Parts: sequence; structure tokens; C-alpha cells
Amino acid sequence: MIKLVEDIDGWLNKLTKAKCEYADLRVQQIEIERLSSSSRKIEPVEKSVTLGFGVRVLKDGSWGFAASSQFNEKEYERIVKLAIAIADASRKVNKIPIELGQYPTAKGNYETPFTKDPFTMSIAEKLDLLAHWEDLMHADAAITATMAFLDFRRETKMFRSTAGSDIKQVLLHTGAGVTCGIVKGRRERYERSFPTSSGQFVSGGFEQIASFKIDENIPKVAAQAVEMQTAAECPEKVADIVLSPDLASLQIHESIGHPLELDRVFGSERNFSGTSFATTDKLNKLKYASEFVNVYSDPTYPGGLATYKYDDDGVEASRTPLIKDGILVGYLSSLETAKRINAKSSAAARAEGWGNVPLVRMTNLTLEPGDKKFADMIAEIEDGIYIEGVEQWSIDDNRDNFTLGGEVGWEIKNGKLGAMVKAPSYSGNTVQFWNSCDSTGHKDEWVLWGTPNCGKGEPGQNGRTAQGAAYVRFRQVKVGG
Repeated sequence: MIKLVEDIDGWLNKLTKAKCEYADLRVQQIEIERLSSSSRKIEPVEKSVTLGFGVRVLKDGSWGFAASSQFNEKEYERIVKLAIAIADASRKVNKIPIELGQYPTAKGNYETPFTKDPFTMSIAEKLDLLAHWEDLMHADAAITATMAFLDFRRETKMFRSTAGSDIKQVLLHTGAGVTCGIVKGRRERYERSFPTSSGQFVSGGFEQIASFKIDENIPKVAAQAVEMQTAAECPEKVADIVLSPDLASLQIHESIGHPLELDRVFGSERNFSGTSFATTDKLNKLKYASEFVNVYSDPTYPGGLATYKYDDDGVEASRTPLIKDGILVGYLSSLETAKRINAKSSAAARAEGWGNVPLVRMTNLTLEPGDKKFADMIAEIEDGIYIEGVEQWSIDDNRDNFTLGGEVGWEIKNGKLGAMVKAPSYSGNTVQFWNSCDSTGHKDEWVLWGTPNCGKGEPGQNGRTAQGAAYVRFRQVKVGG
């Protein structure tokens, strides 16, 4: 990491003397590498490195933020003055003075554990793996279209504050996935993906890819893509449903994660992506879900795409309950938003890069498992649909009503899986839907799924989140249509 100035403490002292209640400095370097192939054609390899710093100040109850990629003392002085000027300008329109409560003083280092650094491996070795996956998919002669990818990201950042925080973190992420299918003309396309439609993303090195078990699952998903050509459309009816862990992950992301971002609850996302029905007057009152549902925010969970030791407020990560026995008991929060409800920050303030201000973002959200395995859930259903994979989703601005769809489904008749159905979808109201949940799966089938591209904010930022789930069952849900 490039040293910003010779005397960082001196500059932080100057910010204090400038009558800033608080200020922090974040230096961030992000390395990205993405490799992909499409129907045995290697796509251009994407590689990038970005490095810069951001200064955030709290002055007279208003934030100011400025950033730069130029590392010299003159530029740093300019950025500090600009951040202060923005805070002064913000104060003129700020209706509610910002308070942070107790400023965190954290000192420590954290690095993602790994055994094989993807950034030190040769490009050829990685392209060979993509070619191997392509060969496995094309082993089924009926498959006409394939795609495979590898994705790596390393984020190195330093955080210092006038409160005394001194933090360094190195976060390493690995992702991979495949898609195969049959394309007939412009409108007919039958696809199956693995591990899911956007691939799986985790914290760790290249060694993590083996845990995805892509090789051994390619023949199965290829066969399913072929079978989809003759499968019937998903019936339109009210039925019991079981969601695969990856689809349950999306359901958690859209109808629990976003509604419980506290800045969104207070209206900061109103212009971009909407509001939330889960307002603070419902805290500790709203029966958000059935008694089987327990959800935690947990940036400390090993291997998650949102695993870290400190957020970008300098708050140390911790496991925070959001829904307990079905009751709304907490929110995803930053220092600023948590103070407004006199709560402790859930360490969910994160910025995409050095040029972005921290926003409240989803962390690793874990839907705690229950005691039923997939086979047990199916055995207890007389008439239903099992839905697997992620295909499409839509949810209203208040996060009340939604429609989600999977890549493929199977009818459930008298406790057994039956015929395949294509384009399975289901819809409902968030609170009613989660209250119809009567099983959250078994720990042996539980997976933490990474989401690398969660959009939020103006200017927009991509957040890296994760949602953990096993198979999940819901009773009497509208499917199809």
C-alpha cells in the first residue's frame, strides 16, 4: 500500500483543529481479474487495478467527502479543504444534524485466509480450467450454447480516524460458474446454470473453486437443459413450494436484506430504489415471519463474500439478530443510522471503492437452519412445486409485493418429485409469504451464497453481499401465471 503522506497523524490533527467533530481517511486498492469463455471461444481477459484515497469529515453535524487518486501532499491538502467545504455547504440544507454517538477506536489487521493466490497463477492455467468445463458441457451433443467464467478480486485498504482508529484489511474473493443450454432461433432458449445463474462467490483463494463441485454437476445440469425442451409450463395455482438454497438466498436478499437497510428505512434510497415497509415503529413488534425464521447479519462468518473484521466506519464486525423467532428485532445499520434509533451499529457501512462514501449494505445474512432435510420436506407435501435456480425477480419499491422465478422446477405429488416444469415462478406479499414458512432446512444442506453485484446509491455503487440458506418450504403460495 502506498504511503499517503509522511505524517498522517499530523493531517488528522489538522482536521480536528479545523473544528471537525470527526474525520476519517480511507486508502483503498482494488485488483480485479475476470476470465470467461463462450461456446469454446475465449473472451478478452479483464484485468484492472485502482488505487486512491477518500477523506470524510463530520463538521457542525454535516458530512463532507472528497477523494483522489493522486498521492502527494499538495493534493491531500486540497482534498481535505474540499471535504470541509462540502460539509459547510451541506449544513445549509441539512435538516437533521448528524450524530455518531461514541466514535469507535479500533486498531487491528485482518486478511482473508487462503492457500492459493489466484493473482500469482498463470493465465494459461485458469483458461485451461474454463476449457475443461466447456468440454464437459459439450460432451452432451444436444448442448449448443455454453459459458464459463472465473472472477477474482483483492481489496487492500487502510483506515485511520481522528478517534484513533488504525486498521488494515486485505479481502480476497473468488467466483466461478457455468451455464449450458439449447438455443432455437431468437425466442427459444433452454438453460441451466451451476452453481447458480450468476455463479458462486466466496472469500478465499483459488482453492475454493473445488468446493463448488462444478465438474461433477455439469452432466446433471446439461441433461436438465435438454429435458427442459419438452417440459410443460409451470401450472398456475396455489400450492406448497420448496425453494433451492440459491433461490432462497435471492428471496432473503430482496425481501429481508433490502427492507432492513436502515438508511433505506429512513428514506435515503427513495429516489433510486424505493423505501421499506419495515419502519422503525415496527421494531420488536412486527411479526415479519413465522416462528421458524431466524435471520442474522454476520460479517464474521468464515468464507462469506461479505466477511470482514471492520466496516468502513471503523466498527468491529459482530453477529447481529435481525429477525428472531419471526419478530423484527434489528436492522442493518451504520454509526449514523444506528444512532437515530439509539442502537449499536451492525457494522454494515461499506463503500465500493476509494471514491465512494460508505452506505449501509447487506453483510452475510444467515437464515438459520431447522431440522428437516430436503427429502423430508418433499415427503410432507401432497401437491406442490420444487423450484431450483435463479431466473428472474421483481419487487415493488416498498418491498411489499414480489414475483420470483427459477430456472427449472418439478411438480410434487403425494410426497414425491414428479414431472419437470419450465419457467416456474411464484409471487406474494413479503410478510404474508415469510409467515407461511414452516421449515428452514437442515444445516447439512445449508450454503452461504455470494452476490457480487448488489446496486445501491446515487452515484451508484456495487456491493458484495452474501445470504445463507438451506432448502426452505412455504405453504399455500401462488405459483405460475
